[in-house]
Amino acid sequence: MSLVAALVLAGCKQEQVKTAAAGPPVVPVSVANAVEEATPTEIRVVGTVDASSVVQVKSQVAGQLERVAFTEGQNVKTGDLLFVIDPRPFQEALRQAEAAVGRDKATISQAEAMLARDSAQAKFAETDAARYAELSKAGVVSKSQYDQSRTGADVSREAVRATQASIESARAALQADVAAVANARLNLSYCEIHAPISGRTGNLLVHAGNLVKVNDVPLVVIHQVTPVFVNFAAPEQYLASIRRLSIGRRLPVSAIANDNPGRTAQGSLSLIDNAVDSNTGTIRLKATFDNKDGMLWPGQFVTVVLTLDTRSATVVPAEAVQNGQQGQFVYVVKADSHVEIRPVTVGRAFGARMAIDKGLAAGETVVTDGQLRLFPGAQVKTVDPTQLGEGKL
Repeated sequence: MSLVAALVLAGCKQEQVKTAAAGPPVVPVSVANAVEEATPTEIRVVGTVDASSVVQVKSQVAGQLERVAFTEGQNVKTGDLLFVIDPRPFQEALRQAEAAVGRDKATISQAEAMLARDSAQAKFAETDAARYAELSKAGVVSKSQYDQSRTGADVSREAVRATQASIESARAALQADVAAVANARLNLSYCEIHAPISGRTGNLLVHAGNLVKVNDVPLVVIHQVTPVFVNFAAPEQYLASIRRLSIGRRLPVSAIANDNPGRTAQGSLSLIDNAVDSNTGTIRLKATFDNKDGMLWPGQFVTVVLTLDTRSATVVPAEAVQNGQQGQFVYVVKADSHVEIRPVTVGRAFGARMAIDKGLAAGETVVTDGQLRLFPGAQVKTVDPTQLGEGKL
């Protein structure tokens, strides 16, 4: 028994020596190379979507709402029929105004005929008065006969003036009644309410059968959603760059809806506000999006990305960057397949990649998966990322 125990003990010691000589195990990891890329400088903030135009459709005449010619939530184009107000009172008002115009024209024609008659009578009376004046000078007729002829001529002349005045009055009345006809036609046209802009209708606020007043409550509200505006604020520190880079061109702006992060709408910066908000230290900006696919919706919150310019930076996959007690770091694989911890200064993240401002050079290899089993000086071997994920190693 003592001999057997001695042999077992000797075998265990030899195995320990072999294990110690072999060193720590090789750790399987997946890696990627740091590359030098032109990366955009971006401002990422939250913004809100606004319709490019909002119109409250109201009635310009009073009457009974006879018909609604659209459905709630429908897209309409400029000029599409929306509502019909009972036109009968306005049709009657138009007929009355047109009748007044006809009456005025008849009055003018009658007065012009009277003017022609009075003018002829005045001409005859003036000629007769002149003849009596010659006869009075010759002593053929008495002075009273001459005075009578002279008075008749004056009366005829004033009758002409009165008729001319009545014609002018009738013409003024005609102009007023013609204006009344135009106004009646305009009011009749207001009985059909058409879409003033292209856009999307909201809830129907007044239903058919109700009485509506002039410029009272809105019947429906239309939002123009093609294009749309996105309002957002950028920190004041970027104001100089935004102003400089927007001279002569429009800066690109992207919008990502929170309910659909996989889709991105593309637009451009269209407005820089004229003052910095002293309370928040930000400048208000507005971007315009054509929104032809209807992705953006008025009142919606979106993530806005304003791209300023591009610069060269060292870029690695985002999963390569780890967080430690001393800050962020990466595992760098050296030429001898051993790793070292490298503290880094991280720049902007974009997509699944991250810019490294300091601590890493392009061409160096970093570990992207398998960091939990690593330690400074550990030896690694590169494997396919799917093998690590499936737990094959």
